[in-house]
Amino acid sequence: MNTVIALWVRGLKAFVRNKTGLVFSLIFPLFFVYVFGAIFKNDVIDNPIAYMLSGVIITTVFESSLNLASTTVDDMVSGFMKEVLVSPAKRVAVAMGQLLSAATVATLQGILILIIGLFIGIRFRHWSTPIYVLVSMIAIGLVFSGVGLFMATKVRNGQTFQIVKTAVTMPLTFLSGAYIPLSMLPETLRYLAYINPMTYATAFFRMITLEKTNLSTADLVKEEVAISINGFIVTPVMSFIIILIIGLMFLLLSTISFVHTDFSRLNRSASDASAIWG
Repeated sequence: MNTVIALWVRGLKAFVRNKTGLVFSLIFPLFFVYVFGAIFKNDVIDNPIAYMLSGVIITTVFESSLNLASTTVDDMVSGFMKEVLVSPAKRVAVAMGQLLSAATVATLQGILILIIGLFIGIRFRHWSTPIYVLVSMIAIGLVFSGVGLFMATKVRNGQTFQIVKTAVTMPLTFLSGAYIPLSMLPETLRYLAYINPMTYATAFFRMITLEKTNLSTADLVKEEVAISINGFIVTPVMSFIIILIIGLMFLLLSTISFVHTDFSRLNRSASDASAIWG
């Protein structure tokens, strides 16, 4: 437990100290809010700013979860991870510390954008909504932290990981309905969105944030917080179950992969050479 807490605190300290990264992590998402909010202002979307904010918050949590995994790669290459693992600390505890740190930082970034959103478009009518929003961010942060840690243990190279991360995050975010409603996507891209886990995370989180829990199934589809796949309706509750299943799978896979990774074979020079020579 001490190992988990130590790594968790280490991640929080790194987050607080990186003030430049924090500022840009807030500015960039808000840029998307105003750009896409202006595009859909005269469209069928009710309250486009709140609609966009809910999508931006959850994509921030998603991207932050994967970004924190890059620190795992840096720790592997720098030798820090090898030093931690020669101590009495168990590998499972180290993996849990990394996952918890990533999920916490991702949730904090989501909360910061949510606070700003409360001043520019998001309104909560029920006192319990912020609690559900917080729990949702933590759960989704843990899910994608598992994805990030799994990627980190497989790539194990800083430069390569950044390329892989960009290749993963860009299509997943733009094909999730967070920025562009699924109904506006071409049919081919829509089918790709249906196999995108971020689509279901966005739909569920948007229902919670916009307080659409009391709507009928038809209205949920109209509001695009339920997903219609050739007539089969994936409700927000079903979306959450899908995310939980994916999360449990990747948390298990990432922990197993982390436990079996041979960190003794990783060093900065070897990593850099492989990045240069492929």
